Amino acid sequence: MLSPAWIVARKETIDSWRDRRAVLSALIYALMGPAVVFMVSLATRGNAVLAGMMSVFTLVAAFVGGMNVAMDTMSGERERQSLVPLLLNPVGRREILMGKWLAVSAFAAAGLIINLAGFAVLFPGALRLLPQMAAGVLPLALLAAALQLWISTVCRGVKEAQTYLSLLVFLPMGLGMFVVFHPAGAQQWLPFLPVLGQQLQLELWMKGGAAPFARAAALGCFTWALALLVLRAAASRLRRDEIVYGN
Repeated sequence: MLSPAWIVARKETIDSWRDRRAVLSALIYALMGPAVVFMVSLATRGNAVLAGMMSVFTLVAAFVGGMNVAMDTMSGERERQSLVPLLLNPVGRREILMGKWLAVSAFAAAGLIINLAGFAVLFPGALRLLPQMAAGVLPLALLAAALQLWISTVCRGVKEAQTYLSLLVFLPMGLGMFVVFHPAGAQQWLPFLPVLGQQLQLELWMKGGAAPFARAAALGCFTWALALLVLRAAASRLRRDEIVYGN
């Protein structure tokens, strides 16, 4: 028998999949990176430039893949006044939030995997580092989903959530650009920080350098831990009446 969190996750996933426009939009964003890098690769041989571009596009894909789902599953339900009936069920609010997080994470991870698959087609040699990518980069989708749900608990409607979640995309973009233009800043402890660590790992993957699995696993664990902390903060906000009812 499925747990309440998985039941909520299944419901949110099915509902979100029916919105073809949101799915198509996420797919376009996920494939935009490989398409742009391919066109640039035809005009330049600068491997460092391509590595920086690829890593930034991949970070953005992790945050864009589940953005529309997070927006609808929390702020959208508050706007439609369907969140309160859901919370009236004999299920803990933490389990409800976990179910929504699993659904958003599924779409975020799908966008990230499609993006990485596109780059793998362009650069087949990078497939040898697939285990490191799974351990270090995929957890970024879980962190992105947690951040988006936390922000959605604050927003009272879809339009407000769309504004703030769109601004959230600039977080990986800005950090990624920082590493690209200031490579000297990538020292010692930075490879273990979520987002920045994924950026550095992706660049290393693209350049064909050595990528120890232990470092990738440590980065993935730190990203998991931060995602759980953000989820805990979101769950605490979901217990407040003014958050649920929008007062």
